[in-house]
Amino acid sequence: MKPIYLTFFWVLLLVLAGCDLKGGNETGAVSATEVIQAGELQVQVGLQHDPPTVGENTLLIHVKDQQGKALNDATVRAVAEMPAMGSMPAMRSAANMQAAGEGRYKGTFDLPMKGEWPLAVDIAWEDESGQNQHVDLVFDMATGREGLALVSAPAAGEIAYHTCSMHPSVKSTTPGTCPICGMDLVPVTREEQSSVTIRVDEDRRQSVGIKIGEVVHKPFHFPLRLQGKIAFDQSRVKAINLQYGGWVSKVRALEPGQRFNQGEALFSLYSPELFALQEAHYQSYRRNPTANSPTLQASRERLRLAGLLAEQIQTIERKGAQSHISILAPQPLVIVSSQLTEGAAVQRGQSVLQTASIDQVWVEAYAYERDIPLLQEGMSARVKPPNSGVEKETSVDLISPFVSGATRSARVRLSLQNSDETFMPGQFADVWLYKRLGEQLLVPLDAVVVAGDRRIVFKDLGEGKLQPVKVETGYNDGQHIVIRKGLKEGDRIVTSGVFLIAAESKLKLGGDAW
Repeated sequence: MKPIYLTFFWVLLLVLAGCDLKGGNETGAVSATEVIQAGELQVQVGLQHDPPTVGENTLLIHVKDQQGKALNDATVRAVAEMPAMGSMPAMRSAANMQAAGEGRYKGTFDLPMKGEWPLAVDIAWEDESGQNQHVDLVFDMATGREGLALVSAPAAGEIAYHTCSMHPSVKSTTPGTCPICGMDLVPVTREEQSSVTIRVDEDRRQSVGIKIGEVVHKPFHFPLRLQGKIAFDQSRVKAINLQYGGWVSKVRALEPGQRFNQGEALFSLYSPELFALQEAHYQSYRRNPTANSPTLQASRERLRLAGLLAEQIQTIERKGAQSHISILAPQPLVIVSSQLTEGAAVQRGQSVLQTASIDQVWVEAYAYERDIPLLQEGMSARVKPPNSGVEKETSVDLISPFVSGATRSARVRLSLQNSDETFMPGQFADVWLYKRLGEQLLVPLDAVVVAGDRRIVFKDLGEGKLQPVKVETGYNDGQHIVIRKGLKEGDRIVTSGVFLIAAESKLKLGGDAW
């Protein structure tokens, strides 16, 4: 049980405003350091029972500002940590620090075993200007040994602390090298902490390639790239259906991909019904070959509807009915599919061939939901097959009014003149569209640092000072990016060497500044 007079003594210390931790009675039960100048603070740290022992220990901390005024509402943390030894991992014991009034803070921590337990103390507060500040102190502490020996504390003056560019968690009150990687520590000034800026002199700017540019306001065209595929123009795809049944002979159109010019024979057909129709027309023509009677015209129309061309009808009028009539290509075409077999019987209305013209093709591309608002019918486009130097201009014919549930994209159709047959149906193609977004604030794309969901640009304040500024960005064309909020036209910003500045800013100002 703790002696009653020690408890009374501690209560008395809490009641007396402005008194120090150092003191006690003749037993020396309360031990505290001298007043430590820690940056902008005056700090005393002590133990209610000294030396520390295995088990529960009570830590007392008294904090004042430089004018000697008690600092209340600070966040105080303290952790004792035994370093790792051999296969034994490091052990930590955190004190549950609580405010005890008039700048005093009290907490307990448990030490599970004897040995060295370095003590780290962190004090964070908000200054009069609303800026977050903090100081770190490290003490040498061991069970069975009296007193807390100060190892490091932030110095007052221009330099707040020194840190490592690779390990920002390393902080030292004096210059030196990083205990982790051996790199030289760099100074962090109090001005940089308070103003959220860093200073980079001209010599260093030149050595690391830092360049400064301006935010500009000018027209912006957003390029939109879609993945597409060349397809047959469906208005030029035709099926060849038989008007009469019969038997197939002399088949030339056997497989997909075969090309035929207009008037070339695709196959021949023997049809008793078609033969009779030819014979009737021939007899009608022989009776009055020069008359342009309605009866003769109707007979010619029946043959035309049966699939015969004008040249074939003229041949019948000269030579008579043909037992095997040739079915000719009505236009230049390519066979898409064929159901023809030599000698096969076919029925009236049967589709035996599907053909297409490829002097004009479609480009079917797909746009994701986020890009659909940028599209409109009639907008210009460029189409280029991958790994090809060929490129053609066209425009958007159709934008599908619905989105595919599987791909979350909408179909975009373009027509393309292809008389030189440069593009082949089934071939992949890149489609480039350009949306005019009018006048926009623009900065080089490389000027923006991506930090999670934040976008940072470094503003040049002059006199070597650089300030990280959070911005809202929009579309980019691969070279420039739209700034929606955070900058104005004419602002000077870092455009080259940004990542080096970002690394230095991060270690000097900390993540909260971003």
